Amino acid sequence: YITVSEHEKVKTSRDNLKSQLETATNSLKEFEGVDVKDLQGKITTLNQQLETQKQTYEKQIADNDFNSLVDSILKDKGAKSTTATKALLDLKTLRESKNQREDIESAVDKVKEEQDYMFNSEEPIDKGKFTGESGGGSVEALDSMRAVMGLPPEKK
Repeated sequence: YITVSEHEKVKTSRDNLKSQLETATNSLKEFEGVDVKDLQGKITTLNQQLETQKQTYEKQIADNDFNSLVDSILKDKGAKSTTATKALLDLKTLRESKNQREDIESAVDKVKEEQDYMFNSEEPIDKGKFTGESGGGSVEALDSMRAVMGLPPEKK
């Protein structure tokens, strides 16, 4: 003799096991007619594509980091046009360098020595001095201008 609650527990357990069996059976039916070797081939192909894509993204990230480093160094050194100045640098060698920052800075310094017009000058610009009269003018000049305009001479 078992109690009703124990009977219900066993019945619930049995129903759960039936449900799990049906789910497993239905899942296996979905795989009927599927070629396992074909699936393994597809998985291998997808893994290769994933690895290729990962390498591509890592290369793009490295290129972006390198380009932003070069741009920031060029701006710090006062380059007028980063694009034009980059054209004078051996970017392939600099990209493969182990000490990129130092090598880029020395390469930019070399370009700055050879092509200083491509960089902002550190010397202050001489604005020059203006010459000439500071205004006013003579009384005779004012009177003659007034006469040309048909006005009487100014009274003092």
